[in-house]
Amino acid sequence: MSKIDARLAELGIELPRPNAPVANYVPFVRQGEFVHISGQVSLDAGGGIRGVVGEDVDLETARKAARLCGLSLIAQMKAACEDDLDRVRRVVKLGGFVQAGPGFFEIPQVLNGASDLMVEVFGETGRHARSAVGVYRLPLNFAVEVDAVVALS
Repeated sequence: MSKIDARLAELGIELPRPNAPVANYVPFVRQGEFVHISGQVSLDAGGGIRGVVGEDVDLETARKAARLCGLSLIAQMKAACEDDLDRVRRVVKLGGFVQAGPGFFEIPQVLNGASDLMVEVFGETGRHARSAVGVYRLPLNFAVEVDAVVALS
């Protein structure tokens, strides 16, 4: 068992099956040591967290939505490195998008759900650069979408 798999077990985290693309793109592209992971939405076995943050979805639920995105990102990382998460040298950057209502401005706090997860799982290797953007609409009415750039060995 890899060190990161042991850490996931210690945290009680079970990764979801990597999400298949819903359009004409691939889940990730590896170029040299970098893997660019396509946006992962706030999907779970129950259908996920959907709606407009600040209207249909409160801040705490939106934070959970970002964490769901982070879990899907880690699942894609695992697929990109042939099931060996110990090959993740650095989570380089997360790009976060929140389907935000007109009066909702706590976008960075929402994305902390994904950012905090990366640090919980990978430690210092999980600290990353980030952008956090509020948008009018996200695909399939999901509340949050997060993509990533990761360096692998």
